Amino acid sequence: MSRTSADVPVRPASHAGQGPRPGHRPVGPLTGTRELLRLAQRRDKMLLPIWIYVLAIIAVSGSYLVNKIYKTPADRASLAVTVRHDAALAFIYGQLHGDSVGALASWRYLVYSALVAGLMSIFLVVRHTRADEEAGRLELVGSTVVGRHAALTAALLLALLANVVGLVLTFAIFVLFGLPTAGALAYGLAVLGCGVAFAGVAAVAAQVSGTARGARAIAITVLGVVFLLRGVGDSGATHGLTWLTWVSPIGWTEEVRPFAGDRWWVLAVAAAATVAGTAAAFVLAGRRDAGAGLVAARPGLGSAGRLLSGPAGLAWRLERGSLVGWSAGFLVAGLAIGVVGDGIGELLGSGGGSFEKVIDRVAGQTALTNAYLSACMVLLGLVAAAYATGAVLRLQTAETDGLGEPVLASPVSRYRWCGSQLLVTTVGTVVILVVGGIGMGLGFGLASSGVGTWTGRLVAAGLVQVPAALCVAGVAVAAIGLLPRWSAGVGWGAFAVCVLIALIGPAIRLTQDVLDISPFTHVPKLPGGVVSATPLVWLAVVALAMASVGIWGLRRRDIG
Repeated sequence: MSRTSADVPVRPASHAGQGPRPGHRPVGPLTGTRELLRLAQRRDKMLLPIWIYVLAIIAVSGSYLVNKIYKTPADRASLAVTVRHDAALAFIYGQLHGDSVGALASWRYLVYSALVAGLMSIFLVVRHTRADEEAGRLELVGSTVVGRHAALTAALLLALLANVVGLVLTFAIFVLFGLPTAGALAYGLAVLGCGVAFAGVAAVAAQVSGTARGARAIAITVLGVVFLLRGVGDSGATHGLTWLTWVSPIGWTEEVRPFAGDRWWVLAVAAAATVAGTAAAFVLAGRRDAGAGLVAARPGLGSAGRLLSGPAGLAWRLERGSLVGWSAGFLVAGLAIGVVGDGIGELLGSGGGSFEKVIDRVAGQTALTNAYLSACMVLLGLVAAAYATGAVLRLQTAETDGLGEPVLASPVSRYRWCGSQLLVTTVGTVVILVVGGIGMGLGFGLASSGVGTWTGRLVAAGLVQVPAALCVAGVAVAAIGLLPRWSAGVGWGAFAVCVLIALIGPAIRLTQDVLDISPFTHVPKLPGGVVSATPLVWLAVVALAMASVGIWGLRRRDIG
């Protein structure tokens, strides 16, 4: 007689490790790790190349631009003298330990390579642990022959593999540009050490918080704090605060000193921190209930307020925490950029005129101060485009997670649902660029005794970046409506193209037709440039047109 499914005993995955069932292989805590790792790689086949691409672009910038700008040993020695006596530059870029091409590239780009590697690891680990657990995917996977710690192990291995690929590419790029092999390996290993250290931080955060948003917020806050500690330590020689550099994993990357001594033993510090973080994550994972964090979520109010009476209020409620974090980051970045701007003439002069020419091509001006501030404002505009792209892609996330269906089941049309998110994204983009302009104006104004004048000028410089940032986000909106499965790849791919054109295009003298692909090429170069409403109007029209196409596509296709 055949057996029915009710006759077959089912053993929960949480009982793994208590002995094998007859006729079945034993289930240990890591059973199924390989399969989950392959699944994670397949799910991230679009996002992983983008992260690694950014790391590669930073390496190309370091190896190519420094060698192009500072061609002679005299130029490099002059820059080294300037940098060593400028605490603001030390705060932003880190310590300079030599005057070779490799040492200057490491000083200029190593800290930010480590920052990108840390962010990459945080997003990867949280996505494949807490986010999957919150969405119910791990509960479904856990009902099969999968160990309790398999998902966490797979996420950590994926972060490690991504950082190893970044190491290989960075090493190859530096060697191809003729830099010493040992220094190139030390640079790559330093970045990898920071990346895997923050994979451990993200793993711990995923156990502490009960939501993916909370876990990311915890891990990114830690990353921001250690970045600031590193900056204070690097610039604190006169105040006895240099020891703070050693408190920061980003500071450890500097202390490896690639191309300037290659202190390999410092890598052991990052390795020890990684082991401690991952061990703590595994211990905490074994002490909590599935689906819950160690910190219990606060109960909500008994009834919703008037703010949640419509989709716009809901979109604002979901976005406001992220907006506060982005605004704080733009304020700090603007202050730092403004403080350095007061002494930019001396720094640019140390490059023998070459650095001035590159800045001039990026910013479109010849006045050094205006050109520097304008070029930095373009960078803030690019970062704002990243915020806007991520914000509009929440629509696709809500759709795939089934969170959009309850909204659309109420008397809310798809136009209102999508339009509300786009409205909040537009307001958020304006806010962070205004805050960045205020920060830059305050920093430069306090350093040059002209706060009132410069704050208004730099706020205006920030506002003209808004249409370009929304154009990039508009590509993601169009993809959500027409190509929902590929929307994240298309949106972030468009952003990556704009970054490449803005950072590398002018330096390698790309043709104007190629430069015109990026909407940021058409933005008036403020402060100091000629203001024209025509390109801003056209950019706004393009952004609106792409958003309209996305909403039209969303209206015509099935949800989910």
